[in-house]
Order: sequence, then C-alpha cells, then structure tokens
Amino acid sequence: MAATVRMTAVDAGPLTLAKGILLSMAQGTITIPTAVWIIEHPRHGLILFDTGINYHVADPEAAERYWGPGIRDAFGAQGFTRQHAIDEQLKKLGYALNDVKFVIYSHLHLDHAGGMCHFPNAVHVVQRDEMRYFWWPDNWTRPVYCFNDLKDQRNFNFLELNADVDLFEDGTIKLIRTGGHSPGHQAMILRLENRGPVCLAADTSHLKEAYRMMAPMPWDWSIETMTLSYMRIRALEQAGIPIYFTHDPEDFLSLPRDGEYWD
Repeated sequence: MAATVRMTAVDAGPLTLAKGILLSMAQGTITIPTAVWIIEHPRHGLILFDTGINYHVADPEAAERYWGPGIRDAFGAQGFTRQHAIDEQLKKLGYALNDVKFVIYSHLHLDHAGGMCHFPNAVHVVQRDEMRYFWWPDNWTRPVYCFNDLKDQRNFNFLELNADVDLFEDGTIKLIRTGGHSPGHQAMILRLENRGPVCLAADTSHLKEAYRMMAPMPWDWSIETMTLSYMRIRALEQAGIPIYFTHDPEDFLSLPRDGEYWD
C-alpha cells in the first residue's frame, strides 16, 4: 500500500445513449464512461468510490433476468463486457477483492451499486435516506434501482450516514450531501498530498455541460434539491477545488486511469 493517499480510475460501465437522457433537449447520441475511483489509503487500506455495473449485464440473456426486460438496451449498455466489471478491473491492477476495506456509494443506481456483491467483508458507506429509498422508490425512478444489486447483500456491514462526514477524521476523505439526482446522493472531497483536494462529484451532474448550464436531468429525483447541490459544487469550484463527474467523457480522460495514479 502506498505511503500516502493515491487514486486511479477505471471505466466500469460504458454506456451509449441519447444525449437528451442526460441533458434535456440535447440532440444525438453520446458514449459515456462510468467511473469507479480506486483509492489507496495508508491507514485504512483499499477504498472504492462506487462499483459500476454488475457483471451479469455483460451477457444479454443474463441482463434480462438481472436488470429486467429491455433495460440493458434502454441504458445503452451493449458495449459493457465482463472485463469492465469492477472485480476484473481490480484483478487486472493486481488487487485482491479482499483488499477492499471500504466501499463508498455516491448513490445506489444500477450503474453505481452493481458491483457490491464482490465485497462481503468491506464496510459499505451510504447515506441513510438513499438506502431507504432504494427499497421503495417512486414508480417513475424504479428502473434505475436494481433490486438484485442489494437483495442478497442485506447482511453486509453498512455504515449509514445522515450528514456530511469526514470519514476517517483526518481530512483525507470528506463526504458531502449533494442530493437531487437521488435522495441521498453524496460527493467526495479527496485530499491528495501532492495535488491537494479534488471533488469526485459523481452524478451531481452527468455532464459538465449540464452543470455549467445549471440544467436539470430527466432522471433527477428533485430539481430544487439538485439546484442547491449544483450551487454547493460551484462553491467548491470557486474555492479552487477541481470537479470531476462520473459520466463526463472529458473529465474521465483527464483523470489518472487504469493504474496511473495521483497522490
């Protein structure tokens, strides 16, 4: 394990879909990554921020059973392969699955919580209202929560939060509530010794273009709450903290990836 906190990113769920799903009134299609951030902490071991899409989705027939009929195609996951799944990504980087000590979830949508099953011995960190909403979402948001992602994991060790938290009380990982896209969405401020703080803003916005425009996304749970979260992220940005969104292609390309690290 590294002597200081360090981070790399992998794409654990490429999606090709209509851009209008991510930005209202946008035209054409777009291919986006689903970033999972892999963090090495000198005291607390290996930490994941999100887990991407479940490995079953790589097989069209298995996806019909796991996600439900038509959802793989609706979300544009036809390009997702078994090698994209987080367990394979970790092995490729030389990690064992049991190396993962903490899994932090920005939220529990099916492209963020799909790899939970691989980490039965980790502490799983999630906002409490997100956990509650997962089990009984509003009908119109139900397609983005996959029951199979959690149904066999109910006895995992969950750390349920209800506020902003300095996770280890050392300033290295701060979780801040950024609801709106979902009820209990949270972003991470990761402090790196040689780079300073960076904000992993997850799905506070899907695209930086939408964030700049303060534009709502069609799948946002609450536009009012989302707008307040946009302002919170904007305050961080004005303080000089760089912002990275899970699905923004340019953000992903600017991150250290696949075994390149920031520290």
